[in-house]
Amino acid sequence: MLTHYPTKRSVLVPTCYMRRTKLDFLSDEAIAEIAARLELTELEVRNVISYYSMLTTKPRGKFNVQVCTNIACMLRGGEELLEHCEKKFGIGHKGTTPDGLFTLEEVECIGACSWAPAAQVNYDFHENLTVEKMDRVLEGYAKKGAS
Repeated sequence: MLTHYPTKRSVLVPTCYMRRTKLDFLSDEAIAEIAARLELTELEVRNVISYYSMLTTKPRGKFNVQVCTNIACMLRGGEELLEHCEKKFGIGHKGTTPDGLFTLEEVECIGACSWAPAAQVNYDFHENLTVEKMDRVLEGYAKKGAS
């Protein structure tokens, strides 16, 4: 990939993403290796990882539920959706259910303001949500996870 980018640092996000898809998260060893290969400090790598919601240093559940609470979603019930999910799963922000099926995350914006409130599960968007719709969405993923 280095030949496709102007600097080694430019390769950081795609490298982290590729490594994450192999491990599902970025371990301390993976971070050290990426930093060494790209001639960066581990802190520089960790700073980038912390910025992107699809990069993490801890294992996640099979389904990563991201509930938007930015202004448009907040005004239309995003915070209530997040609270509902917290109670339903018994976990908080960046927590994972004991069965390893769901990880819950509050996110600032998923770019679906016109269809607020919205959530994203892995790479699938769900818009115009209510608590009832969110329950149906989550039940669908729970069924997928059981098979």
